[in-house]
Amino acid sequence: MIILGIESSCDETAASIVKNGEILSNSVYSQGIHKSFGGVVPEVASREHEYRIVPIVQEAINEANITISDIDGIAVTFGPGLMGALLVGLNFAKGMSLALNIPYIGINHLEGHLFASMIDNTEIKFPFLNLLVSGGHTQLWIINNYGDYNLLGTTADDAAGEAFDKGARMLGLNYPGGPEIQKSAKNGNPKKYKFPRPIIKKSKFNFSFSGLKTALLYSLKKMSKDDIDENLADLSASYQEAIVDSLIQKTQLAVKETGIKTISISGGVAANQRFRKKLSINLENKCNIFFPPFEYCTDNGAMIALTGYKFLSNDIKSPYNLKPIPNLSLAK
Repeated sequence: MIILGIESSCDETAASIVKNGEILSNSVYSQGIHKSFGGVVPEVASREHEYRIVPIVQEAINEANITISDIDGIAVTFGPGLMGALLVGLNFAKGMSLALNIPYIGINHLEGHLFASMIDNTEIKFPFLNLLVSGGHTQLWIINNYGDYNLLGTTADDAAGEAFDKGARMLGLNYPGGPEIQKSAKNGNPKKYKFPRPIIKKSKFNFSFSGLKTALLYSLKKMSKDDIDENLADLSASYQEAIVDSLIQKTQLAVKETGIKTISISGGVAANQRFRKKLSINLENKCNIFFPPFEYCTDNGAMIALTGYKFLSNDIKSPYNLKPIPNLSLAK
């Protein structure tokens, strides 16, 4: 079975071809235009998707060395995400499904991320813990099987990726913030500035990053422009360390409380080198930790195609009246 996967929930226009669970191609166009705005502008994102989706899908088909008539089904993100961006991908998939007379299925973007860590990591077995850390979500899940998930914890305010973006803006760095802070922190001292690691009393598995952002803001207000420039590496390293520690602390607690020793990490923040290194050190010889390859950490069509393949293989498909749901949840 050959599946086309389409992802357009935010600022990546992506398509992938999967054949019997094997990735044949993965084409992604990242909308660099948003850098000048310091964040994603929804209307601009929608227009970029409209302009890019046809060539990206064609690129994926060409790279897979197939023809459009070889495609047996289509998987497409229908939420969560930006309404206009989701509409572009979903309507394109519906039109293609009708034209080719093949089934399609709407995929939850978060569900795609949950299983991205299984790409090239076939030894992952159910059940396992998943830490989903991206620009819009920071969540801890127990993954029992396909379609069977239990939410342990989520963020009380900002997501980890959002904290990186906003922190980078305060530090005068570019968008997206995660890679920029990581680069700035390379030669910095992560212990120089004592930023908080928030604890949420109402839910021991929940995350919070708003206090951390406020602490960075107050620290910068006490410093001159020259002081900030001189200590930028240390500020970046200390801020990054606080985010990383918060993620690791909750993951360690989840392992202790559930007894599950297999952990997968997914989402854009999974590409952070400091996080990967420190998590591996802290849970070394205690757990099996799986990260997706770097190209599958951020939004991509392969994770949507693979998830769709699992469902379409079992004849699970979507009706044509399916609508995009910007705030779509996976929680039961």
